[in-house]
Amino acid sequence: MNELGKDRVNTVLLNDNADGQRIDNYLLKILKGVPKSHIYRILRSGEVRLNGGRVGPSARLSPGDKLRIPPIRTATRDPVSRADFSVKLTILYEDDDLIAIDKPSGLAVHGGSGVSSGVIELIRGQRPKAPFLELVHRIDKETSGILLIAKKRSALKSLHEQIREGTTRKVYWALVAGEFERKSARLNHPLRKFVTKTGERRVVVDRADGKESLTIITPIDVFGEFTLLEADIKTGRTHQIRVHLSHELYPILGDEKYGDFAKNRLINKSGLKRMFLHAKEFSFEHPVSGDALTIVSDLPSELSEFLKTARRGIFKAH
Repeated sequence: MNELGKDRVNTVLLNDNADGQRIDNYLLKILKGVPKSHIYRILRSGEVRLNGGRVGPSARLSPGDKLRIPPIRTATRDPVSRADFSVKLTILYEDDDLIAIDKPSGLAVHGGSGVSSGVIELIRGQRPKAPFLELVHRIDKETSGILLIAKKRSALKSLHEQIREGTTRKVYWALVAGEFERKSARLNHPLRKFVTKTGERRVVVDRADGKESLTIITPIDVFGEFTLLEADIKTGRTHQIRVHLSHELYPILGDEKYGDFAKNRLINKSGLKRMFLHAKEFSFEHPVSGDALTIVSDLPSELSEFLKTARRGIFKAH
């Protein structure tokens, strides 16, 4: 934990680098080696105090805030080994203000909860002299595609504001079993997030207590027994596309949390060993120039090859 004492209560006076940042993200950054599930536990229990009061994980920080952090036992090893820094990250776009990474499936966006390192730790390790590198948003570990990283606090704040105001456009491609017969669909199912006893994040449709969540679904093409869908998310809820499609009885192929497990075993034997969900396109206003910018990521080879196999209809015999 660097300058923080792990065996005592710490009080941290926040500076400009914390301006507008969520408290859970801030704690994940400074409490290296602490499991993500433990950080959320101390937030829920009220052991973390902001200006003397209890706060939730989504509370925003400001310069001059006083943060109380309870005694925490950390891992004894560096959560990112030197070998991790050699991992090649494909960059789709970069300028002085931001980076767009083409994240592969299987790589988390950040370390924690048993994951030693993620994209943000890797890129910080590869660029040790960079003064500022922060995730603009998150995508699931199992999902591939576009991930934005801000290189300046001002760029991060601008992009966060655009996301909150709904002026960005994030499009995903997902493959589901069966034929999606509607030309388009507005999936407006409120979602509630909870954490299991083991610290696993799960999401359910909950019309009483869930948060408003909207996904626009448009079929792209039919590949044998499967339909390739475009999912345009208007809200950025955890596991939003996965839960919405599962609720509509069109679970994403390879989804180990919300999917059709029998179908997953079949496609695993046929060569698809991951979830078929890809962050294909991200459109936004450049945080400095104001120009319209669209980042596009091609389907990874394992997904495009599976589509060729599915097109031949080899699954109909099963």
